[in-house]
Amino acid sequence: MLLIPLVLVALLIALSRRRPTLIVSTIEAYKSTTLRIGKLFSPIRLPLILEAVGALLIIVALIRPQFGIEETVTRTEGIDIMLALDVSGSMQAVDVPKHLGVGVREQRNIRKQRAAQQRITKYLNSNKARQRIVVAKDEVKAFIERRPNDRIGIIAFASHAYTVCPPTLDHPFLQSNLEQLDAGMFMDQQTGIAEPVANCTSRLKGSDAQRRVMVLFTDGANNIEAQIKPEQAATIANMFDITMYTVGIGSELAYANVRRRWQHQPANFDPKLLETMAATTGGLHFRAEDSKALQEVMAQIDKLETINFEQPKFVDYKDLYSAWLYAGILVILLALLFENTVSLKVP
Repeated sequence: MLLIPLVLVALLIALSRRRPTLIVSTIEAYKSTTLRIGKLFSPIRLPLILEAVGALLIIVALIRPQFGIEETVTRTEGIDIMLALDVSGSMQAVDVPKHLGVGVREQRNIRKQRAAQQRITKYLNSNKARQRIVVAKDEVKAFIERRPNDRIGIIAFASHAYTVCPPTLDHPFLQSNLEQLDAGMFMDQQTGIAEPVANCTSRLKGSDAQRRVMVLFTDGANNIEAQIKPEQAATIANMFDITMYTVGIGSELAYANVRRRWQHQPANFDPKLLETMAATTGGLHFRAEDSKALQEVMAQIDKLETINFEQPKFVDYKDLYSAWLYAGILVILLALLFENTVSLKVP
């Protein structure tokens, strides 16, 4: 770049120099020529100007102009998560918001009980009423969308556990499998807690991720006699450094549509068992009585399991000097052409 002012100074000196002159008695003989000797940029000086422009273009080429294409590569090594979702028949129940029912002090008031029952019936027959399984799937879907860098898998369980999808970064595939889950799909009303925990442990124990996490969602108590107890399954998970979060879904104010009639069907999960299992692995137990509470629970778990990912930046440079170099050479060749044709000086 320091050569640029030198070229400009040299050009100005050359243009300001007095050219050789010849005194003649008349210029009538030269009127027909295209030369304009009195002007600064006359055809005689055109090759000099072109040579200076060519030199500047070649200098720009030597500067080596580049265009940088920046790419950010996000590391995908983070948390491996298994989500165990209860799909037993009880997950078809609809949890009613607390404010629609009656308080403990008002339970003896028949008038208020009837008014509350009318509110509940109206809610159950409205578009706002959603089954537990639908609420759980929506919140799990939102949880997956918030964690694009984690490998996530899903286990569905009732009396037995089934692998819906192993831990994967292909979240669209994971979401499509999640959508296919439905309460009672295995024609099973029982709930086994130990088997899904063991299944999740089997999927996570060989992981090389920084953290291994499982989240268990259920609305029922363990009523299956398996080879291992739920507490033992949690202990095995802890042996492989797997952190477990347990989420009890449902409330006392819940109803299931049985033969087109709404019947009271409260959640009957065992909070003490779920809390013990979570504490064994260093995790936490949560209770989600309705959709809003489940949303808050998933946000808490999402916040607890946060890792700062490194995002290295790579810049791919494309050299642009060739265009400037070719242009400089072309201009210099053009200057030589003019110097030997239009701007030819005759002694």
